[in-house]
Amino acid sequence: MTLLKSWVSSANSPETDFPLNNLPYGVFSSKGTDPRCGVAIGDMIFDCQAAEEAGFIEFDEGPIFDVPFWNEVMELGPKIWAQLRARLAELLGENAKDQEILCNMLTPIADAQMYLPFLVMEYTDFYAGRHHATNVGTMFRGAEHALPPNWLHIPIGYNGRASSVVVSGTDVRRPWGQLKKPEDSLPHFAPCRRFDFEMEIGAIVGSASHGPVSVREADEMIFGYVLLNDWSARDIQAWEYQPLGPFQAKATATTISPWIVTKAALDPFRCNTPKREVKLLDYLKDQGPMLYDIDLEVRLTTQDNHNRTITETNYREMYYSSAQQLAHHSTSGCPMNPGDLLGSGTISGEKPHERGSLLELSWGGKDPVRIAEGVTRSFIEDGDIIEMTGSAKGEGYKIGFGLCSGRVLPALENPYAR
Repeated sequence: MTLLKSWVSSANSPETDFPLNNLPYGVFSSKGTDPRCGVAIGDMIFDCQAAEEAGFIEFDEGPIFDVPFWNEVMELGPKIWAQLRARLAELLGENAKDQEILCNMLTPIADAQMYLPFLVMEYTDFYAGRHHATNVGTMFRGAEHALPPNWLHIPIGYNGRASSVVVSGTDVRRPWGQLKKPEDSLPHFAPCRRFDFEMEIGAIVGSASHGPVSVREADEMIFGYVLLNDWSARDIQAWEYQPLGPFQAKATATTISPWIVTKAALDPFRCNTPKREVKLLDYLKDQGPMLYDIDLEVRLTTQDNHNRTITETNYREMYYSSAQQLAHHSTSGCPMNPGDLLGSGTISGEKPHERGSLLELSWGGKDPVRIAEGVTRSFIEDGDIIEMTGSAKGEGYKIGFGLCSGRVLPALENPYAR
């Protein structure tokens, strides 16, 4: 597919994240307005609430943009998702009628305040990148036992905190927790010293299920995708994770990008999962290409404005697709709801610069990452900003997600000191 032309001139640039081919969904406000649903187009946001009130968007189901979140659209199902996308493409395409009226429904992205684009109902994070799992396992268990015995058979995950999901640009406070070094006889309570990021993609469930679903059905249930940073307190995690896995180490925050890139926008970039070393059980078998060719980058900026791109990887490195993760999640009869968020797991490639976390990049702190002359990082320091970007590259255009960023603030004074 080639670039689709829009009457919004900035959407026709090969450099924009948001051409007419994309049309990602977000929630924004500008001076004098309440938060509302909008669509990114070039360097502008098209106001869906205003368009609906003016009669440019109409559905038999009644108003769908009278609330500042996209969950109600999700609940209407894939047929309405497709109709809405077609209507938006018509309104913003180069041959649209009433362009002078529609122009008044645009807000510069630079002037907008962004919010979480949907109400996060439940959050599950997975451990589904083979290179990441191999790297971490090698560090802690040795190369021969890097992958757990179940890893090649099952998408491993844990239930996270939906309440701690925040939108890009939100500051993240360094957490306190129990820490224990191997040489210590007892744990102690202190701020995390090994704070980290994890480069992930988040899949948003758009349709409900009340029983097991197939991989193909699961793929149809996905509304869209966001960039996701699974902030991780590695030293807290090392002490707490046995026997039930991550808990407080993953509860501080999860940052997502403000724009939901729809599955329809990404369809031209579908690709296959890696070759299977072990045959999957029938209910998890691949059903055609279900990953996406999405280039991903992570940039670290220090408080002194030293910065460097420290990770370059791609979503196609995942071992399990979001559809396989969702299908597996449903096997117990676990209900899935519109607004459920599934983290892909850390996306790392085979090469050192493709590693999706500082834990891997610095190999547990043994090989600090160079940011600038005399400036290195083993883990995130106070004042550091982590910025994630991602895009799928087409012919003369790209499908981007915008920025997924967060600055780490110092830990609070001891919250239990009296």
